[in-house]
Amino acid sequence: MIGLFNDCFPPIMDGVSLTTQNYAYWLNKKTGNVCVVTPKSPNVRDQEEYPIYRYSSIPIPMRKPYRLGFPRIDWPFHEKINRLSFELVHAHCPFSSGTLAMRIAKAQNIPIVATFHSKYKADFERAIPNKRIVDYLIKDVIRFYESADEVWIPQASVEETLREYGYKGKVEVVDNGNDFSDNTSVYSLREMAREELGVNEREFVFLFVGQHILEKNLVFLLESLSLIRDIPFKMFFIGSGYAAQELKQLSEKLNLSSKVFFKGTVTDREKLKSYYAAADLFLFPSLYDNAPLVVREAAALHTPSVLIAGSTSAEIVTNSVNGFLTNHTTDDYAQKIRELTSSPFLMRMAGDKAAQSIARSWEEVVDEVYDRYMCLVRRYSGTQNTFLWEAI
Repeated sequence: MIGLFNDCFPPIMDGVSLTTQNYAYWLNKKTGNVCVVTPKSPNVRDQEEYPIYRYSSIPIPMRKPYRLGFPRIDWPFHEKINRLSFELVHAHCPFSSGTLAMRIAKAQNIPIVATFHSKYKADFERAIPNKRIVDYLIKDVIRFYESADEVWIPQASVEETLREYGYKGKVEVVDNGNDFSDNTSVYSLREMAREELGVNEREFVFLFVGQHILEKNLVFLLESLSLIRDIPFKMFFIGSGYAAQELKQLSEKLNLSSKVFFKGTVTDREKLKSYYAAADLFLFPSLYDNAPLVVREAAALHTPSVLIAGSTSAEIVTNSVNGFLTNHTTDDYAQKIRELTSSPFLMRMAGDKAAQSIARSWEEVVDEVYDRYMCLVRRYSGTQNTFLWEAI
């Protein structure tokens, strides 16, 4: 059994949750021997083809819909999980699920892979005003990764964040994929989607998908949009988060209510796909994200992103080739959008190139993941046999 451990899973939707879900789906297709371990969510009835083991949890204040898990006190859960024999465990988070994965790896003498997905320090600093406590928590995170057999990162630039946190070990780059890389006729889907959204031929469509939190630089985005109110556009925000109401109020204050629309969380992937297809530009000025899936999803639908030069997210983009980069000022960001709306051909060319160079299917990625798993299992098994022989 391959165990995938993460602190959230659908219906809680974010990049790491979707990554775990797609790993599970394709590994189940490939091996039929995978499970997911994650905290409970209210009123969830799992119907996937692979088993999902959930443990007790409570809401995290100010981070709805995320949950704080307590696997140690959930005895019925422990009875189930202790009956499982794992070949390898993969922790996508260093907290409750990751700690559980580490304990299982040690108890069953199996390898553990840990992927570093997020900039945890920014989350700690927002919630905890005490620097010493934040530093202690980051050291604890690094101790977790130093205890793993392999540490994976979703793109090369993420290594810089790990090093800043104090990690000194080896890392492996393992790309993320997306589930929109198929043979869909993007241009016919685009026309249908724009018609459904009530977009006329003269209007441009801009899109943001992600958590509605201040760390994503969304105040900056709205202020940038306020500088181009003269351009005919519709901007759609998809997602939820603690700052959603604040962002709506700011949109009204900036006189953007007739142009900016907050659509909430969209869990229907086909509907979300239509938003991506309808968009001329995916606007993602976040400095917080490591390797956002949403940029890859947009690319799969031939929609180029506008990112901040030097951000971790921007590593996969070459300016004016498969996306666009700007300096971190509202004037520059707004000016870049203005320039691009004057050159629709450049946007289309960059979107086509993004689809070719950025978007990989999850099926292809998970084939590579499974090969890596099996190499690690064989190597780990050989190491353990060597230790046993030496002991004899």
